[in-house]
Amino acid sequence: MVRVAIIAMGGTIAMTPTAAGGVVPELNADDLIAAVPGLAELDLEITARTLRSLPSPSIGFADLVDLAAAVRAELDAGAVGVVVTHGTDTIEETALFLDLTVPGDAPVVLTGAMRAPASAGADGPANLYAAVRVAIAPQARGLGALVVMSDEVHGARFVRKTHTSSTAAFVSAQFGPLGFMVEGEPRFRPTPRVPLTLPATPAVARLRVGLVTIALGDDGELLRRAYPACDGLVLGGLGAGHVPATMVDLVSEVAAEMPVVLASRTGSGSVLRNTYAYPGSERDLLRRGLIHAGFLDPAKARVLLQLLLAAGTDRDGISAAFALYG
Repeated sequence: MVRVAIIAMGGTIAMTPTAAGGVVPELNADDLIAAVPGLAELDLEITARTLRSLPSPSIGFADLVDLAAAVRAELDAGAVGVVVTHGTDTIEETALFLDLTVPGDAPVVLTGAMRAPASAGADGPANLYAAVRVAIAPQARGLGALVVMSDEVHGARFVRKTHTSSTAAFVSAQFGPLGFMVEGEPRFRPTPRVPLTLPATPAVARLRVGLVTIALGDDGELLRRAYPACDGLVLGGLGAGHVPATMVDLVSEVAAEMPVVLASRTGSGSVLRNTYAYPGSERDLLRRGLIHAGFLDPAKARVLLQLLLAAGTDRDGISAAFALYG
């Protein structure tokens, strides 16, 4: 019988109300499975494991190293696919981490919920059912890590949470979903995964990659204070990848000491290369040694840089990896 492994990490999908108000993670993987109508009717063996019970803002790189090892172990033991239940606040970063650290064609599918199980119209059971169906779909093989929410299948590289509470919070700007659920069946428009695999070692959790978002009137003081504590940096630049002219000398100084990746804070579109030429423009910053993030948003660029640094990749290798993956 085909086997699917479900690994629970916590998040809203697993939360129950407290006596004082609000919800906290309480449900384990078996509880989540029991709440999904229709799973028992599928001709599947489903195994369940609760690896963490955390709200996703509290998940760190050490947790992701353990998660990647758990996913690989399930696949090595014969699972055709793995479903990870996870909080939505950082699910996109975890998806990217797994996309980069779990090799092979087997589907690794992340899902969660925007509404807790006790809420009216809770979306967790439908999302988990869809995630299981995607995990066993032959068409999902070779697509890399996927996020399944609200009957849509998104690739790890470009999916983003774009709303604080809507069940339609997840989008892949410009590129769109890789598939949809139709009458309980996944339908895909296949896009092969990018052939980049990096090790998920404990060294990942020992490094610190900073993320500094640039704002109007920024004088660089936050960057000046932050960078001495970092092993690498991502700048969430203005527009197409820009900083105020007052920051240019500081950014150049930092880029001479450590890898600095230039992303855009806009949430959609690629950092440009050759359009603007003023001090602080993308042309100016790339000429000063910053690394082009491509279409990756700042949060995902940080995950990739963290993994590359942990693997001992030099500056040229980091630039090549971003050119390939971003």
